[in-house]
Amino acid sequence: MKTSSCSVLALLMLGALSTNAQAGQVRTDGQDIILSTKGGLKLQTEDKSAGFQIGGRLQWDYTQDESDTAANGNETLEDFDARRARIFLRGHFNDFEMKGEFNLAESGTSGGSVTDLYLKYKGFGEMANVTVGKQRVPFGLEVLTSANDISALERSAITELYTLDRSAGFKLSGRGMEDRFTYGIGLFEANGNGTNDFQEQAFAGRVTFAPIITKSSLLHFGAGFQTIGATDPLQESDTANFEVAGAFGPVHAQAEYFTSDVGPQKFDGYYVQVGYLLNGGHRPYTDGIFKRVKPVQGGTWELVTRFEEGDGDFGDVGLDEIDGQQTTFGVNYYMNDAVRIGLSYMDGESNTNSDSGNELRMRLQFTY
Repeated sequence: MKTSSCSVLALLMLGALSTNAQAGQVRTDGQDIILSTKGGLKLQTEDKSAGFQIGGRLQWDYTQDESDTAANGNETLEDFDARRARIFLRGHFNDFEMKGEFNLAESGTSGGSVTDLYLKYKGFGEMANVTVGKQRVPFGLEVLTSANDISALERSAITELYTLDRSAGFKLSGRGMEDRFTYGIGLFEANGNGTNDFQEQAFAGRVTFAPIITKSSLLHFGAGFQTIGATDPLQESDTANFEVAGAFGPVHAQAEYFTSDVGPQKFDGYYVQVGYLLNGGHRPYTDGIFKRVKPVQGGTWELVTRFEEGDGDFGDVGLDEIDGQQTTFGVNYYMNDAVRIGLSYMDGESNTNSDSGNELRMRLQFTY
């Protein structure tokens, strides 16, 4: 009698445990779902026809800016805030892809703004993707490289003056010849997030070609144009861009030259940048732009220097839009795929008067 009672009790307990174990399972009525945590949290079907990804970045900076100008005299500014704090959502279904990226906070703003918000159609193949919405304008190498991936902590003053970065519009882009060739061309809002911005339009395009592209060597050439309309004809601009870049073992380098006609005025400027990975490795490159350094076991150190001269936006060192020159020195430590610690020093001066300025910047970056 005791044996029978124990057997019944054991069977009841096993049934209860089995029921509880099944209560927490996730089931699908289609293909298996693959979960990945590399480069963000990703869910996608086994055949990769549909998926969803969430990720973000936090760049926390300390800056000390010193400037000496005729307008403001000697001035020292010190700050400790989020340079960028963003979250993004990306999804795809068959030939359609969407992305939304939002600022939670950004230096100089209150946050809450949209950086990317677009829909892309990829059904025509790699040579013809159509993108509609707010996106990167295809013009320039440095500006198209993510702020997570640029070697210097801030983009050059030359890039800041001549490029639009992101804008709402329509773009046709593609790649071919085993990824050696890329192009992009589109029509965008020239300025603003208001209700009547498409009357002033920007037409931009870029083409790149990499005659050498291996696991350890790269040679890249690119060119672009950008035409910005305005209600005032004196504010209309036509800008051309030429770029060259290379990566050979631990050394990588890039340079760009911009020339622009704004009404009757002419402006131009250039920068040259060189980087070196101290403990080996190679700077990745894909789709016509550089990607973030992949650290080796124990982390990777990178040295970078940049010189620029010409008409540019030298606001980082307190000199605004002038004809000037600037030298940048930096060091980065890539702890792993998510964490980067960086230090940079920029020193700039005017080419037309005695105004000068410098900036010391330190950054802790986390991307996911």
